Amino acid sequence: MHRLQHLARRSLAAGVRAAAGGGRQPPPPQPPPPARRSRSLDAAAGLMPPVLSVRAQTQGPVAEHRYGGGGSKRFSTAEAAAAATPEISGKMREKTLTMDTLNPHVKAVEYAVRGPIVIKAGEIERDIQQGVKHPFSEVIKANIGDAHAMGQKPITFLRQVVALCSYPELLGSPAFPEDAKERARRILQGCGGQSLGSYSASQGVECIRRDIAAYIEQRDQGVPADWDSIYLTTGASDGIVSILRLLVSGQGRCRTGVLIPIPQYPLYSAAIAEMDAVQVSYYLDEANCWAMDVAELHRAYEASKQHCQPRVLCIINPGNPTGQVQSRKCMEEVLHFAYEENLFVMSDEVYQDNVYSPDCQFHSFKKVLYEMGPEYFNSVELASFHSTSKGYTGECGFRGGYMEVLNLDSEVKAQLVKMLSVRLCPPVTGQAAMDVIANPPKPHEPSYAQFMKEKSMVLGSLAERAKMTEQTLNTVPGIQCNPVQGAMYAFPQIFIPPRAVQKAKSLGMAPDMLYCLRLLEETGICVVPGSGFGQREGTYHFRMTILPSAEKLQVLLENVRRFHISFLEEFSEQQEEPQR
Repeated sequence: MHRLQHLARRSLAAGVRAAAGGGRQPPPPQPPPPARRSRSLDAAAGLMPPVLSVRAQTQGPVAEHRYGGGGSKRFSTAEAAAAATPEISGKMREKTLTMDTLNPHVKAVEYAVRGPIVIKAGEIERDIQQGVKHPFSEVIKANIGDAHAMGQKPITFLRQVVALCSYPELLGSPAFPEDAKERARRILQGCGGQSLGSYSASQGVECIRRDIAAYIEQRDQGVPADWDSIYLTTGASDGIVSILRLLVSGQGRCRTGVLIPIPQYPLYSAAIAEMDAVQVSYYLDEANCWAMDVAELHRAYEASKQHCQPRVLCIINPGNPTGQVQSRKCMEEVLHFAYEENLFVMSDEVYQDNVYSPDCQFHSFKKVLYEMGPEYFNSVELASFHSTSKGYTGECGFRGGYMEVLNLDSEVKAQLVKMLSVRLCPPVTGQAAMDVIANPPKPHEPSYAQFMKEKSMVLGSLAERAKMTEQTLNTVPGIQCNPVQGAMYAFPQIFIPPRAVQKAKSLGMAPDMLYCLRLLEETGICVVPGSGFGQREGTYHFRMTILPSAEKLQVLLENVRRFHISFLEEFSEQQEEPQR
């Protein structure tokens, strides 16, 4: 510390001499920098004041500045620190924000999709780039549903419309089809100053909301949709969190309980933890292709009333991470349960275009509710969510999405709009992308043939990969995978030998975390342990996407097969050696 202050004073004196000489004198030669150390180690050793950065230590004297008729001296950060810090002071300022003062609800948040396994995968990728040898040449990230990151090509029409909206000068170019230009002009007319760079209304651009309402009516075969009940969002996640914020209240046994499926998408458990609500878990029926079970809903609901006030039922259909598509009969039973128990229904339908099994069909919960009759349709509060990030477009980066909210109390609706106004508006580029999904080319328009070809290729390829994944995994001893009926994921159950379970416990980690970590380190395959999504006690799973190309997916599945067999052999029960 004394040496550092001495150097700082030398730098200050040099600055004064340089200023006195008109700033023409060169600074004195600097001593060679010490060996690089961790800043945290330096701080711990008392060698670096908290206000002194590495960059500040290397700054030389600064020039004199004059304002009006007077002059003032500006010092570098290092000089100012030395001048302002008494020599007798050696006490570091305590941080305001520490793990002790951090919001405890933030500490409770976990998000397995980008958790420790993914962080480790990033470290291995950097190793490979720097020439460090691993048993594989690349990391295959099958942990997240990011289609474009896995090589999926954008839908041409969507990118054309967004490009035209972003740079209207292109509207005069013959390289763009007229139907794309027509949509871009319409969107721009709805934007302030006819620019995508302006804020929109908090609920979103009006013409886009109207297009989405028309899309919903067509999707649901004539079920009416009110454009004023449509809210554009920053991806579906933003809408889900916004609705939960409206619903969560109370203290103690009056806290809001939120029923979520297990396995679940970790957004739900994370949001519930952050808001200090109560997670009420209901298990999907793995033996019945991950179907919802109303008896299980009743069990979870009744048990939760001992410690919270259950008010919300969350559903993911098609399922993430489980890849199932719920039957219409099951949906009717679930909605009847919600009606009887006065629950607000949140229906996550971002994978509605991703249905692969010929025996399955997507039905929106809104459509089923309508067909159950006005007693249900006019009373059950329902929020449904969609996104640009999934489906056949896979445009995750645009962060586009919407929610439709039915039967919301008029005064509560005003509060929702107020709350959405705080974040001003969702990204307008994402809104434009969402409009293309709601308003794609029509059969008589010039872009229709190419659009349908690209859409069919994406969904057809995903269907093939879903089948390949299911069939291949089911040939591996100790792995059981349900049919991937929809969405973008497989969630196979894996057998982990008791010795491996004990090994994981000795390391302080979940058994499927040990499995996935070993899989990553030995094969370069990054998947997410089932414990990050929730699973029945004593069962183990992992979630993987089906998004890699067919060739890469085949390699991935073969490597999983080899690894799993090797893992079983390594941890199989061995006979004890006879005592000598």
